[in-house]
Amino acid sequence: MVAYIHELPDWPHFQWDDKYLAGELAAVRHRQGRILGRLESLGIKLREEASFRTLTEEVIKSSEIEGEILNRDQVRSSLAQRLGMNIGALIQADRYIEGVVDMILDATQNYSSPLTAERLFGWHAALFPTGYSGLHKIAVGKWRTDKSGPMRVVSGAVGHERIHFEAPAAQRLGKEMAAFLKWLNGKANAIHVDPVLRAAVAHLWFVTIHPFEDGNGRIGRAIADMMLARSEQSTQRFYSMSAQIRKEQGKYYDYLENTQKGDLNITEHLEWFLDCMSRAFDNAETILMDVLKKAHFWEHHIGEPFNDRQRNIINRLLDGFEGKLTSSKWAKIAKCSQDTAGRDIDDLIKRHILQKDAAGGRSTSYSLVEDGLDPTSLSLSTR
Repeated sequence: MVAYIHELPDWPHFQWDDKYLAGELAAVRHRQGRILGRLESLGIKLREEASFRTLTEEVIKSSEIEGEILNRDQVRSSLAQRLGMNIGALIQADRYIEGVVDMILDATQNYSSPLTAERLFGWHAALFPTGYSGLHKIAVGKWRTDKSGPMRVVSGAVGHERIHFEAPAAQRLGKEMAAFLKWLNGKANAIHVDPVLRAAVAHLWFVTIHPFEDGNGRIGRAIADMMLARSEQSTQRFYSMSAQIRKEQGKYYDYLENTQKGDLNITEHLEWFLDCMSRAFDNAETILMDVLKKAHFWEHHIGEPFNDRQRNIINRLLDGFEGKLTSSKWAKIAKCSQDTAGRDIDDLIKRHILQKDAAGGRSTSYSLVEDGLDPTSLSLSTR
């Protein structure tokens, strides 16, 4: 009895209903084009800022899906260093974060380069620089074996795992990956299949094969990002599929499981991918407005005196500060005394830039004063 799609006689000849998907695909491509068009009208610095924020979310949320929480400041520092961006004081990122950033940037910045087995091995090695996944030693930079038993895709906490499907046996991996990479890099079929649909198919195909001992989900999402970058012919990213998948993680695993236990008609899975992409555009709009708001703030306060500590904290607030800003957090982030933090804060309060939040909890917290000006009034040609 056949349990999974990779056991079907016609595997991996996927099918889908082009007519059924046509309307939604057209809507997604229209929104994709509109967002890219709007961003093209911005100055270089604003585009770079929007892309930087999106890449930060992509790195963090792709790891979050796998239950790994990354330090946001380390991620930002690692990305800024590699992209040559000035975000103030940089901090040292650990080797694992450096590896995730390297993989995402290689996928998106070098989107036009062929995807090869060696390139995938490099991504895998970057994800596991110590050769361990947690406390378990794994084979790094090579296809998995069946030494530890069959590869099962699971979710949930230890002791409460849910098995979604079982991947092909290790002895098939050489042939399976050769077929996948030939299709992905092929020119002929690229003409007949929309690039966005190719991204969706590539993601599903790769995670079905699950060729590594660990890291397949993150690498599969990086492949989707690479293919979406190809669809836009752009190294800059303005929406994060991983951030959206993280929001609807349960549905993500449900669709993955249902597809694996169905047939090779993957219309429903492609529909989910397009829906997810459309919702990711909504978050892209939010990022764009935040970037404009930040630029507007500094344009509105141009010529006013701010010390480096104040600039650093204000930028963090404008970028979406996690939690509440207190004087003790200010002192810790700015690496200054509590008295100095208090003087910095009092100065900004007197200038109506910071305000005390409504009482709550044992510590007083602070937030930026909304100046009432519409950030969309900022010139889109700011450079």
